[in-house]
Amino acid sequence: MVYDKTVLKHMREAGKRLTKVIFELREAVVPGVTGLELDALAEKKIRALDSVPSFLGYEGYPASVCISVDDVVIHGIPSKRPLLPGQLVSIDLGLIYDGWNSDAAFTVIIPPIEENKKRLSDVTLEALKHGVQAVRPGVRLGTVSSAIQKVADDAGLGIVRDFTGHGIGRDMHEDPPIPNYGRPNTGPVLKPYMFIAIEPMLTEGSGCVVIEDDGWTVRTCDHTNAAHFEFTLAVTEDGVEVLTPHVQ
Repeated sequence: MVYDKTVLKHMREAGKRLTKVIFELREAVVPGVTGLELDALAEKKIRALDSVPSFLGYEGYPASVCISVDDVVIHGIPSKRPLLPGQLVSIDLGLIYDGWNSDAAFTVIIPPIEENKKRLSDVTLEALKHGVQAVRPGVRLGTVSSAIQKVADDAGLGIVRDFTGHGIGRDMHEDPPIPNYGRPNTGPVLKPYMFIAIEPMLTEGSGCVVIEDDGWTVRTCDHTNAAHFEFTLAVTEDGVEVLTPHVQ
C-alpha cells in the first residue's frame, strides 16, 4: 500500500516507541526469566508509551510478544518456563501508536554462546541488512527478496518459505507479502511512502516448518535451530529509512 508523505512522521513515532521497548526488553532476557515475565514487561513498557500491544488478541493470539526458543521459528507463546543458559531466543513484538503500527523482531543468545547459534543469528541479521540495502524507489520486491536469499544460500542456511514479511501501516499486516527468497527484477515495484516489514527467518536445516497443536507455535521440521530479525522500514523519495533501528 502507498501512503501519503504526511504518514511518515506518524510511522516514525510508532517505530521510535517500539525501538525503545526493544532496548529495554532485550536487557531482561537473562537466565531464569520466564516468557510470561518478559511478556508482562513488554506490555507494561508499550502502554507506558501511550501505545497498544498490536499482537495481544490479534486473531486470538494470547500475548503481547512472541518468544521462540531454539527450534521454534516464530509465534512461540510465552509460558512459565524459565529461559536457560545457552538458549537462542527470538522475540517478535509490535505496537500501535495513534492508529499506526510498527513491528520488529530480534534474536539473542543467553551465554554461554555456542558458535553455531552465533553464526545462525549473525547471518540472519546480515540477511536483513542486505534486504534493507536493496530497498529504494523503483526497485521490484523480488530484488529485495533475492538479496536476502543470497546471504542465506551463501551460508548454507535454510530459508523458511511458509511465512513472509509484509506491508504495514494502519494495519499490522498489509500487502505486499515479502518472501525471503525470490528473483531479481520481479514482483511489485517499491514506491515512496510504502511501509514494509522485512523479516528473514533462517534455520540450520532445510527451512521446513510445522505448526503445533496450539495453532501458533511454528517449529522446524528437523528440530534445528532458527533465528529471526525484523525491521519496519519506510521507502522514501531517495532510498529507505529504518523505523525500528534496534540493532546496528
